[in-house]
Amino acid sequence: MMKMTGKAFAKKLFGAKYERLPRTLLIDIIIFWGLYIAGFQLQAAASVRILMVSAFTAGVMWQALSSKDNADELKAMLMLPYHSRGFVFSYVAMLGAYAVLTKTGLLLAVLLAVSVWKTIEIISIIICMLHAVLMTAAVYSLRKYWYAGVLWTAVMAMVILLFGGRSWISLPLLANGIFAVLFLWRADGYAFYQWESKRSYAVRQRKRASLWRYFFRYLTCHKNYLLSTAVMWCVALVMPYFLKEIAGLSVVPIGFAVLSLNTPICILLSCDRDLEQAVRFLPGQKRRFCIPYCLFIFLCNMMADAIFLISWQTQNGGITALMAFVAVFFALQSAGLSMLLEWFYPIRDWKIESDLWHHPRKYVVPVMMLLLAGAVTAWRLFLP
Repeated sequence: MMKMTGKAFAKKLFGAKYERLPRTLLIDIIIFWGLYIAGFQLQAAASVRILMVSAFTAGVMWQALSSKDNADELKAMLMLPYHSRGFVFSYVAMLGAYAVLTKTGLLLAVLLAVSVWKTIEIISIIICMLHAVLMTAAVYSLRKYWYAGVLWTAVMAMVILLFGGRSWISLPLLANGIFAVLFLWRADGYAFYQWESKRSYAVRQRKRASLWRYFFRYLTCHKNYLLSTAVMWCVALVMPYFLKEIAGLSVVPIGFAVLSLNTPICILLSCDRDLEQAVRFLPGQKRRFCIPYCLFIFLCNMMADAIFLISWQTQNGGITALMAFVAVFFALQSAGLSMLLEWFYPIRDWKIESDLWHHPRKYVVPVMMLLLAGAVTAWRLFLP
């Protein structure tokens, strides 16, 4: 039964013939070899690399566990007779394999190519990836007691940050991984199922539609999307300190470009197939949807840019009215391009929502904004 369940989830995540695995492996090898022969080196402490891989793997794993599309698949599987422990471990194993092989593998290829590694560090990285998968699944199954999960995560992050450079770091990771297995041993398949709230059901049943109401409830009904937006606001707060250290006032436009990388609000049609079908089939929806959607993305971008400008003025000073105008310009251009991409080139070949978050298309608009910011910086428009 466990083997059949694992095979069913594997085909869902990796394709009917597991075609995603060799393609992903080939991309990882190309990226690794390209960076390796380029001779680019970046020194980073072992603790930072372990924390980076752990946080990234845990983030992807959490997204996979929270995926609505994955929840529908899980609901169908739970309707069949199943053995609780076998079901839980096969489900966690397949999602963990998806997170490590298709997502973390790319990050690991980059880190291996640009850093010098010892054998013990590579072993520690492998252990930390397995630990991240198990601990994330355990915390997710206990999300009813979210405060305990937050405390558990904070403690392990401190342990990795403080002792990640020690050769014995694998021991506490293994011990904590076993601790997570004990929680999963007692978990039931329904611990991973997202129960639909009455509020979200009522939202979809409303007869009088409002796009603005939908946009904001779209965020409030997806807590991880709100978390991503909050992270961007935190980046906007701290980025002025680092940009000032690099080049001073002239790199302010680069901050606006970086803050355009807010994936959740830019995949509205891609992640909701029912909404896309309704918008495209109903008459007159192109204008009624695209303009409010563009303004919604603009407001989200402008909020992050405003926090960035206020933080810069507080820490460094020198913000002018011209910079505020350029912030509006960058926010509007980013919103317009994101809306056009989502309307004309929605992402359809995805298995779970994590594929949307990490799709290469997410970098198209930020890269274009970075090029524009580079041109503005080169013209030295913002120098006093």
